[in-house]
Amino acid sequence: MIATIYKSTGSFYLAYDEAGTKWSCRVRGKLKIDNAISSTNPIAVGDQVQLQAEDEGERTAVISAILDRHNYMVRTSPHNRHQKHIVAANLDQALLVATIREPRTSQGFIDRFLLTAEAYHIPAIIVFNKADLLEGDYYEEWQRRKEIFEAIGYKTFTATAIQGEGLDALRQQLKDKTTLFSGHSGVGKSTLINNFIPHQNLRVQEVSGWSGKGQHTTTFAEMFDLPGGGRIIDTPGVKEFGIVDMEADELSHYFPEMRDRIHDCRFNNCIHINEPGCAVKEAVAAGEVSRERYDSYVAILESL
Repeated sequence: MIATIYKSTGSFYLAYDEAGTKWSCRVRGKLKIDNAISSTNPIAVGDQVQLQAEDEGERTAVISAILDRHNYMVRTSPHNRHQKHIVAANLDQALLVATIREPRTSQGFIDRFLLTAEAYHIPAIIVFNKADLLEGDYYEEWQRRKEIFEAIGYKTFTATAIQGEGLDALRQQLKDKTTLFSGHSGVGKSTLINNFIPHQNLRVQEVSGWSGKGQHTTTFAEMFDLPGGGRIIDTPGVKEFGIVDMEADELSHYFPEMRDRIHDCRFNNCIHINEPGCAVKEAVAAGEVSRERYDSYVAILESL
């Protein structure tokens, strides 16, 4: 039978078959993976799998194969930076919950998430949460970031999840789609999801007062059905969004505003740092490519 993975703990999986029956599954023996990629987790939430029932009464089954993935999102493994971890598979869109304060989501973190989504051909969305905290300099920073991302084609939403404000347009964006939710711990990801799926009551934890950083509340990735159609995949809060399997000379292809200009560079192998006749650097100087995004590009390039 065919089933979809809804939860993965690394040792066992929860899956629902096409009739909506829930199965507790495990992998036995060598798994047949046609589209294998080397990762710490061969099976991810969102994967479609072939099951063989083990105990019909207990609803236990063995996973015998993974069906071809439409796409997947990866980052470096939280346990080993030299290995990759599949965050989720078969996605329609990837949503990053970001906050300007308590905790602060850096420009670099957002850019790493966006370029990973670009690399794996997954449309990305940014939700600026905790809009009630946007005053003074924080308001100006939010406005600047919103303008930067919208100018290069990304959809942004602004909300205060704890009060349920600003969620109607986002609810429409999620309808009938499988959406990955990601972000630092403490940005309000679980509170946001609880607005869309009230009966789930995901555990919410306060931002640590002394550090301004969030506490982990989600341990494993898990998928939930939306009442009006569609699915949300909740993932553990991440400190870093590590880039994997990316070459320095292809990095600029995943920045849309650079991708539009690289063919105008004098040299084919231009990496937009010190080369003469670089169209990207000219666009930065002219204010057509944001300095913040370019600085992120340089920092990521150095890390590669």
